[in-house]
Amino acid sequence: MLEGKNIVLGICGSIAAYKSALLVRLLVKSGANVQVVMTPDSTSFITPLTLSTLSKKPVLVDYFTPENGEWNNHVELGLWADLFIIAPASANTLAKMANGICDNLLLAIYLSAKCDVYVAPAMDLDMWKHSSTQANISKLQSYGNILIPPGNGELASGLHGEGRMAEPDEIITFLSAAIKKKLPLINQKILVTAGPTYEAIDPVRFIGNHSSGKMGFAIADELASLGAEVILVAGPSAQVNKQSSVKRIDVTSAAEMLEACVFHFKNSKACIMSAAVADYTPVNVAQQKIKKKDANFSIDLKKTVDILGLLGSQKKNGQILAGFALETNDEEKNAIEKLEKKNLDFIVLNSLNDEGAGFKNDTNKITIIDSQLQKTVYNLKSKEAVARDICNKIIELIKG
Repeated sequence: MLEGKNIVLGICGSIAAYKSALLVRLLVKSGANVQVVMTPDSTSFITPLTLSTLSKKPVLVDYFTPENGEWNNHVELGLWADLFIIAPASANTLAKMANGICDNLLLAIYLSAKCDVYVAPAMDLDMWKHSSTQANISKLQSYGNILIPPGNGELASGLHGEGRMAEPDEIITFLSAAIKKKLPLINQKILVTAGPTYEAIDPVRFIGNHSSGKMGFAIADELASLGAEVILVAGPSAQVNKQSSVKRIDVTSAAEMLEACVFHFKNSKACIMSAAVADYTPVNVAQQKIKKKDANFSIDLKKTVDILGLLGSQKKNGQILAGFALETNDEEKNAIEKLEKKNLDFIVLNSLNDEGAGFKNDTNKITIIDSQLQKTVYNLKSKEAVARDICNKIIELIKG
């Protein structure tokens, strides 16, 4: 859930700051980009050097860094963050946050943040129980800030009770669960296909196409980041998923892709068929390498099963099916015919006549046409950005 997230981790003056080193390590291990921001007092408990080494970024303490002459822009940091975590959050900082006091960089970022803010308090029992602290916690929660409750146990003073900062692994679990609940595609199983298929002629030769799989892999990653349970059926491709939760099934031929798709489609909420499946496959596959003898050589071909059409005929009420149309002429006409013939909910049209679109490029230019023939034209974008547009359409249809 934290993979790829930009996280500002605020650290306040508390003995619990020693736990922040492990928290940074766990966040980075989870795939997050971590920017540590410390209050001046916190540097007495743990060094910025330790945290910058673990986060792989310079730690920020002040508005201005004399060493490089740079101003640490609190507004930019507040906009950059997907999550803002303050752990440990001291009673002093909680009071300042609750009352809008802004006397250090961490508090300036807090007042600028547009993302969810999580606070993990750390203080002695009497400080935690004090009416003013509890009032400040209530006020912060009324602002929408999220409390990571302190633990119960031995405190630095020797007392036993509430006030211990939650353990780093507990914080990771808490954050993951909170993010998961808010994801728009949580618990939705979605099938994606990507890449080409290779149709064997003999043990060393095949019929294929130029599809790299980049678009399908980008869609699978985006869906996973939105909480979906993603099954990716991938033809031969050098692409690697960024989201580790994607379940990848590698296939080679159209027949293998058909088998995997039919098996998984019946239990999927949605399916996005972005693979460039071969339309024809050799009737006979030579068992040995074909030797170059004659001046002319021919291969008998037969049609492969139309996977998209078959899934369209099997589609149940509530299922969503989307396909791609890569065209070179009569683009919209051909795309609409495919949309209607194959019982699709929408089709993604790209034209090889558009510069920067199509196979192998890192960019694409698409038009989405839905079953009501409503058309949305998008500008040339990175395939990651195109994937977001396609996934937004999926979310729109699922929400109905």
